[in-house]
Amino acid sequence: MATANGNLGNGTAAVQPKIEYVLFDMDGLMIDSEKIYTDVTNEILGQYGKKMTWDMKAGLMGKPERQAAEHLLSFFPDIPLTLESYLSQRNTLQDALWPTVPLLPGVRKLVLHLKAHNIPIAVATGSRRRNFELKTGHLGEVFDCFEGKVVCGDDTQFEMNGKPAPDIFLVAAREMLGRDVGYTETGSAAQEVERAKGLVFEDGVPGMQAGKRAGMSVIWVPDANLLNVGYTGEEKADRLIKSIEDFIPEEWGLPPYTS
Repeated sequence: MATANGNLGNGTAAVQPKIEYVLFDMDGLMIDSEKIYTDVTNEILGQYGKKMTWDMKAGLMGKPERQAAEHLLSFFPDIPLTLESYLSQRNTLQDALWPTVPLLPGVRKLVLHLKAHNIPIAVATGSRRRNFELKTGHLGEVFDCFEGKVVCGDDTQFEMNGKPAPDIFLVAAREMLGRDVGYTETGSAAQEVERAKGLVFEDGVPGMQAGKRAGMSVIWVPDANLLNVGYTGEEKADRLIKSIEDFIPEEWGLPPYTS
């Protein structure tokens, strides 16, 4: 079971390796989309007297859409709901809500700060690209800072495995930011050094695992409910914080906030 100082993050305040580039997950980390995901999913499941628990949700976060849906429905083999029907209902309900989703605390300040100091940044999200556009179209002040450096879960040209595989973070660093991080979980000595210069922000357990498997430092910003979900993996986040507002850039060799 994770705790504020425990199994998923060390919670220490020591100075960390100097970071040169930053990768962001999106859902539940930059935008408050997880509430929409939960409410819509439970509206659909409620037709059958079912409900998604946080134990179930923890295994979905960060996964590509179809993979996440298949995992969810595996918990309910007794209901007459096909994968296609679930996805169709979910997409209809979610599409109406995405243009209203807000930024989470601290995100605007951090992204604009990194952009102002020319720190390379990219988004690595399991969301489909159409959904990325729906979720961020009204948040241009922040997402325009990425200048199109965004990798989505359905970018098939990269032949990625979903989180917790490290693929999406390696692709974001390599293809979006031009870093020589290699293609597989194990890289050359030089590639390992380059990976260690990256900092990943994640809210989900699979995403935290993916960032660590990519050889990067990970700031884990979980929903408080995730701290009560059992975890047996080997990966541990480098830092656990309650909100991006609590992030201290200079601890990672990044420019400090000026005010």
